[in-house]
Amino acid sequence: MAMDGHAGFSLTELLLTIALLGVVTGFTVPSFRTLQLDAAQTRQVNQFVQAIHLARSEAMKRNRVVSLCPSQDALTCAAPDTGWEAGWIVFANLDRDTPAVRDPDEPLVQVYTPWRGGRLRGNRQTLSFRSFGQSGVTATYTFCDARGGDAARAVIISQTGRPRIALRTAAGHALDCT
Repeated sequence: MAMDGHAGFSLTELLLTIALLGVVTGFTVPSFRTLQLDAAQTRQVNQFVQAIHLARSEAMKRNRVVSLCPSQDALTCAAPDTGWEAGWIVFANLDRDTPAVRDPDEPLVQVYTPWRGGRLRGNRQTLSFRSFGQSGVTATYTFCDARGGDAARAVIISQTGRPRIALRTAAGHALDCT
């Protein structure tokens, strides 16, 4: 093989490579961001559903009312206008108050951490489950992130206390993230 004394890339080859890299990056970065948002939202939805199942099973096991409420300090229920994205707690509601409020003598069952980067709103301030597994009321909790209603998810809780994950409201309408 003959060597002509030149090694490396020409300016044209270098510019073409940089342009190609830019195009590939332009397609993959938004997809990666979507993947990150999907993963964070799925984690929160799954934790919320797990909290509901935990509260239902603990109510049956303890033969007592077990409640969920939003909490900013991981010890007490937060003010009524606090979003659930602040985190929430599951506790044995010994005095069966409604809306549920955790008193210092009521056992804390589980603490859930805040969801940074998302909003979680529900039509119930607290959720309580009785020893026979029912919540007694239906509820819908909507999980929204920066993408808005098109990417939102809802956890809809039936009167029997069973949660299901949905892309639309119980009435079939689009989820609202405003």
